[in-house]
Amino acid sequence: MRTLIATAFVSLDGVVEGPGGEPGYRNSGWTFQGIEFDEAAYELKGREQDQATAMMMGRASYEAFSPVWPGMTVDFAGYNAMPKYVVSTTLREEDLVSDWGQITILRSLEDVAALKRTEGGPIIVHGSAALNRDLSDAGLIDRYHLLVFPVLLGAGKRLFSSTDKDKQSLTLVESESYGNGIQKLVYDVTR
Repeated sequence: MRTLIATAFVSLDGVVEGPGGEPGYRNSGWTFQGIEFDEAAYELKGREQDQATAMMMGRASYEAFSPVWPGMTVDFAGYNAMPKYVVSTTLREEDLVSDWGQITILRSLEDVAALKRTEGGPIIVHGSAALNRDLSDAGLIDRYHLLVFPVLLGAGKRLFSSTDKDKQSLTLVESESYGNGIQKLVYDVTR
C-alpha cells in the first residue's frame, strides 16, 4: 500500500489559495510578503522531493504547474523526474504537456484508491485544494506535511472541507518552529 501525503503552505486560519503568487486571489503570494525567508523552514520541501516516488494534483493545479515546473530544472528536478497523476473528470489526454515526463489522468477517487493499493513509494499531493478536501473526506490521505504561516487571510480556498463527518484523529510525528513564525507540522492520519 502506497502512502498518500498532502503537502501544503497554509495560513493560520486554514487558507491554501495562492501561496506562490498565482493570479486571481486577493492575497496571492502571501508566503513571501512580510515573512523573512528562513531556508531551514523549507527543508521539508527538499525532503519531499527525495522521498516521494510520484506526484498527484488536481486539474487546476496541473494547469498552473505544467507550463512552469518543467523548466525549473534546479528547484524542481526531483518532482519533474517522477511520474505525475492528475485527478480530473474533464482533462483530456491531448491537454497534457509533452515535456514533463509520465503523466496519467485518474478519473475518480476510486482510481486514486486503486493507485494507493499498488506497490511503490509515497505519492505527494501538491496544491489542489479541492482535491485535498475530497481525498481527506474519502479517508485517502495518510499523512499531512504542513508549513503553517503566521498570517490570517480570511477568505480563500481552504485545505479542509466543512463537511459534517466523523472526527478524524491525527498523530503529530514531527514539528518545528522557526524564527520567522512558520511552523512545520507533520501528522499521520490515525486509522
